[in-house]
Amino acid sequence: MISSAGSFDTPEKELPEPPYHVFTLAKKKQLVYIVSLAGLFSPLSSNIYFPALGRIATDLNTSLTLISLTITVYMVVQGIAPSFWGPLSDTKGRRITFIGTFAVYLIANVGLAFSNSFVALMVFRGIQAAGSAATISVGAGVIGDITTARERGGLIGVFGGIRMMGQSIGPVFGGILTQFLGFRSIFWFLFGLGALTLLLILLLLPETLRSIAGNGTLRLTGIHRPFVYTFSPPDDAQIDRDPTPKKKLTVQSIIAPLKFLFEKDVFITLFFGSIVYTVWSMVTSSTTALFQARFHLNDLQVGLAFLPNGAGCVAGSYLTGYLMDHDYRVVEAKYRERKNIAEDVKLNKKELADFPIEESRLRNIWWIVLIFVITTAFYGFSLNLNVIAIPLILQFFIAYTATAVFSLNSALVIDLYPGASASATAVNNLMRCSVGAVGVGVVQLVIDKMGAGFTFLGFALLTAGATPCLILEWCYGEGWRGERRERLRIAEEIAKEAGK
Repeated sequence: MISSAGSFDTPEKELPEPPYHVFTLAKKKQLVYIVSLAGLFSPLSSNIYFPALGRIATDLNTSLTLISLTITVYMVVQGIAPSFWGPLSDTKGRRITFIGTFAVYLIANVGLAFSNSFVALMVFRGIQAAGSAATISVGAGVIGDITTARERGGLIGVFGGIRMMGQSIGPVFGGILTQFLGFRSIFWFLFGLGALTLLLILLLLPETLRSIAGNGTLRLTGIHRPFVYTFSPPDDAQIDRDPTPKKKLTVQSIIAPLKFLFEKDVFITLFFGSIVYTVWSMVTSSTTALFQARFHLNDLQVGLAFLPNGAGCVAGSYLTGYLMDHDYRVVEAKYRERKNIAEDVKLNKKELADFPIEESRLRNIWWIVLIFVITTAFYGFSLNLNVIAIPLILQFFIAYTATAVFSLNSALVIDLYPGASASATAVNNLMRCSVGAVGVGVVQLVIDKMGAGFTFLGFALLTAGATPCLILEWCYGEGWRGERRERLRIAEEIAKEAGK
């Protein structure tokens, strides 16, 4: 057909959709390993401390009950701090946030090493939590930047598995260091490991925030550029970033993520996750008092008693990553069959809008929660048998299933808010740690009043009572997500009209 201008009209060719990110899977895994090492410090700093509680109480001439309050303070700050670091990460970048968090963390460990009073210990434990807690949300932000939902499950599993190594080895190192070098050596150890990790981030981790780095094709400069690029620039063809104004960190940007809690699907997902996290935290935080008195363990033996808990955390996170990948493929196959989409055709963003991501993440959660409830219900009573192996085995399964729930929750929250994954993860952390801090603060009082058996039976029943949240998310989550997408689309159009 000839146009009025005398030229031939050609059918409009649809350009292929650019890749979500240009990094190879091997490169993505390398970055996940780095941020996982950084994320290790949140559980490591918390759990390395548990075997030392008795020694700290003796050395500072304070009661064990009072020293245990430092765990509560740590968890409170651990919940609040990411609410600042998360929005900073989503506006100014991942690298600068990692640098800031580790600077705070290193200072806190020096302060803790020199603490000679309960007040100083309490203050610096809070600062330590402020530095370490955000490494998880920022790490989740990096994963959200570079991965698609299809590949995210396995990498979230790796992220959680490596991170949860702190849950496993932390108490062992804490017991060894306290037994032979005193409790202050714990904080010098954390200082050295933290400094090494910060150096690794400066050397190897590029900025991944998509407003700064795009899909990996934008040229990085200044603080966003890792030192290694000076000697070995990336192979991918890179273009200069359009000089558009960067997002600014404001009070509004810090408060804005809290709005996620008013979304029905986000709230019920986080609420159920926070119940599981709280029960697991109460099992973990009460271990020193319950085991040391009943089984007459020294500091090193108490540290070793945490190994099954830690092994369960690592296994739960790592294996659940594979489970999520498998479930995603199963749900995707059904989705393609229903929509008549061939297997070799890549799903585009428009098609993914109505993809049942909730089903892919929650498909196997029913048996995970069932095991968690049963093992928690029997845990307290098992202590009365005076056979240490039985409660330790139950701790493994409690930790395994709890961490599996955390991994599924984390992946789903990132899926629901892929553009603000660090902020969404920070809100997840805020809710879990806030509820968890209350649980940890009261668990010993409840145990003293009711006994360990009925205490953990009650918490198991509480978890079972919260399971309808999962049914609601399974049945209505996709619809709620669609309503939010439409609401945000209308708001965006109104904002564009107002800007004209």
